[in-house]
Amino acid sequence: MPDLNTEDNHNEQLHEHYKFVAGSGQKPLRVDKFLMNLVENATRSKIQKAAENGNIFVNEIAVKSNHKVKANDVVRVLMEQPPFENIIIPENIPLNIVYEDDDLLVVNKTAGLVVHPGHGNYTGTLVNALAYHFENLPLNSSERPGLVHRIDKDTTGLLVVAKTEQAMTDLQQQFAEKTTEREYIALVWGNVDENEGTIESYIGRHVKDRMQMSSFEDDSTGAKHAVTHYKVIERFGYVTMISCRLETGRTHQIRVHLKSIGHTLFNDERYGGEKILKGTTFPKYKQFVDNCFKILPRQALHAKTLGFVHPTTKKPMRFDSDIPEDMQTVIERWRNYSNFNNLDYEN
Repeated sequence: MPDLNTEDNHNEQLHEHYKFVAGSGQKPLRVDKFLMNLVENATRSKIQKAAENGNIFVNEIAVKSNHKVKANDVVRVLMEQPPFENIIIPENIPLNIVYEDDDLLVVNKTAGLVVHPGHGNYTGTLVNALAYHFENLPLNSSERPGLVHRIDKDTTGLLVVAKTEQAMTDLQQQFAEKTTEREYIALVWGNVDENEGTIESYIGRHVKDRMQMSSFEDDSTGAKHAVTHYKVIERFGYVTMISCRLETGRTHQIRVHLKSIGHTLFNDERYGGEKILKGTTFPKYKQFVDNCFKILPRQALHAKTLGFVHPTTKKPMRFDSDIPEDMQTVIERWRNYSNFNNLDYEN
């Protein structure tokens, strides 16, 4: 029987790179395939090599690549070296801080700013900026200073950052208990059928494209439950402006959910929105859309509203941000195009 104390001491010398909990509906699946479904940019050979080196653990026991993961198993990848993204270099990157006190700050993130270091983006992130402007920020469960939640690189809008351990714990609990308010404004392809609705599914790593997430019917692939509520704001015929309110906060949630109902975000290259998905074949229309793509060279998504209870004063706080100029310009162009061509119609 192994010396459990020795095993524990060995694990303490290793650094956690990934941790996943298999869903309650998880069917027996090889651990290498399980991790392939969840780890971005992973290859089967790299995962199998990690298993050979004793770096993959299921329920705190090192396993081989053919080990079957079952419901509720805890799968961890531990390495001798820390993840590159945990090495935070302070960088003097300007921040648009819309509110700050002793406990927290609210940042209006610009397009192109990655929230935290990760594969291919180890510097130049919001976390690098926070490390420069603030000292001793609390670490979240992923050892990222200050971060309570995140939004995608090319999504603009509001983020709350914790400045104390107590604020981090309290705000994370609010997000976990779904008591925060998070509203996004999106421009999507097509005329959305219903004036409002709810999209509910499970979101996990795409089985073929490791850079994409995908919508699933259950959690058997390790996907996580996700709920998005949407409401139409304005219709422009070939595109629709909608409001999305998040009940959960999964990776790419709005982008994946809207694509799943046939309304990919306008110019969302990762999910096919950079193609002309609705409209005519006339050259003038193609030129009009191409011009919109140039004005807004990213997905049309903005985190407009953020609400939560202050962790110390317990007073409700609500912040609102303007839609950025590039996205607002494209919305206005679609409005004019729609009116000129009589495309503005109601359901």
